[in-house]
Amino acid sequence: MSQQIYRDTWAEVNLQAIEHNVQAIKAQLSETTEIMAVVKANGYGHGSVEVAQRALQAGATHLAVALLEEAITLREAGIDAPILVMGWVGAEHAPTAVKYNITLTMFQEQWLEDVPHNLPQPVKVHMKWDTGMGRLGIRTVESLKSLIKKIKQQPNVQLTGVFTHFATADDEDLTYFHEQRERFQTLLDTFAKLWPEKIALHIGNSAASIRFPENMYHYIRFGVSMYGLYPSPAVKQEQTIHLKPAFSLHSRLSHVKKVTKGDSISYGQTYFAKEAEWIGTLPIGYADGWTRKLQGFHVLVEGKRMPIVGRICMDQMMIKLDQKYPVGTKVTLIGTQQAEEILADHVAHYLETINYEIPCMLTNRIPRIYKDTDVS
Repeated sequence: MSQQIYRDTWAEVNLQAIEHNVQAIKAQLSETTEIMAVVKANGYGHGSVEVAQRALQAGATHLAVALLEEAITLREAGIDAPILVMGWVGAEHAPTAVKYNITLTMFQEQWLEDVPHNLPQPVKVHMKWDTGMGRLGIRTVESLKSLIKKIKQQPNVQLTGVFTHFATADDEDLTYFHEQRERFQTLLDTFAKLWPEKIALHIGNSAASIRFPENMYHYIRFGVSMYGLYPSPAVKQEQTIHLKPAFSLHSRLSHVKKVTKGDSISYGQTYFAKEAEWIGTLPIGYADGWTRKLQGFHVLVEGKRMPIVGRICMDQMMIKLDQKYPVGTKVTLIGTQQAEEILADHVAHYLETINYEIPCMLTNRIPRIYKDTDVS
């Protein structure tokens, strides 16, 4: 069933770009390394179910999310691939994880003690090691030994994997990255002595996977780059992989008017026309995630850059046009028009943030339209 759109603002997600990016990283990996597609935060704002389905078709074998709710959404959509929840989930929810065959992240002894004892089968878990991110996970060999001992005493818990996360794999200076690798190896040496059973290991986020594809153990966690976004300018400049952006954002002019010199636009009178000007209104605003801080940025109209003028409102914003355009003219906020392009990177730079945040911040008031357009 096609999605009904009543407001002329929408995002397009090109699933062929997702497929291209998965296959591009797969071509660089060792034959023994598989891809865990990260579709947390509703697929980084792209749509978790649609992206997961295409990523699996393209060669990914596992999925990762941040919340148990996100994993359940995938299961209820009929996706049966292995799913890891990377964030903390209370032990009391282990029965739900078992019901949906979802793997949880574990790193606390108390968590193991709190897992219900009447599970129909053991809850699958991956153990998180904090090698320097400072977020979640065990940090010392002593903690590891104690946790392994506790796991062996818990028949209702099945350890199936171990992972860590790098804090600076996307930096130009990789000193700290290598320090984390050394800490991981120290923990791994101890773990191998205490746990002889085969276990899945995964350490690589997008940046580490792109830069060191030959040494990523059993899985990589392919996140931001699956969507065609480079983890950092440093990784992009190395040009070791060619990614295709999957996301674009569009609207249409809902009103066009001519104002005279000195007329003000929008709340607070932050913009005054310097001469007779054409002003266009777009039906998108900060309630859609198009933040007020983007005042002064630009959009594309018929392949030309037009500045955002006046404060961005909750549901609408205004742009300065170079001439009169018909109501209904397409405007691109992220994406390509003719020879011009606005990337999520450009929006992120203007907002002094990272490109990860841009599609994630755009709310579900903006419908996502899925395309299968050739990206070759």
